[in-house]
Amino acid sequence: MNIKNAQEAVDEWIKNHGVRYFNELTNMAQLTEEVGEVARIIARRYGEQSEKESDKNKDLGEELADVLFVVLCLANQTGVNLEEAFNNKLDIKTKRDHDRHHNNEKLKK
Repeated sequence: MNIKNAQEAVDEWIKNHGVRYFNELTNMAQLTEEVGEVARIIARRYGEQSEKESDKNKDLGEELADVLFVVLCLANQTGVNLEEAFNNKLDIKTKRDHDRHHNNEKLKK
């Protein structure tokens, strides 16, 4: 599924199951909450914090998908073509960062 299809799928889901989009501020708060859940898993599973027993069954993929879902909602409701925006950003980063990262001594370790 490409990003355009994902945006369309989310829009269709909202129309059929979600009644309407939450407003942008509510979705921003929801996004922050979902990113926090991802951060908790990463910090405890891959970082130095101890993983609580209640967190061991948390699915990182599911939490990342929650983040993506809300990002797609925000893109839809604000009229952003996320596929086009992502492709533009990738092009910018490619042109801007190619040599910078290859010349970064910290990344050669």
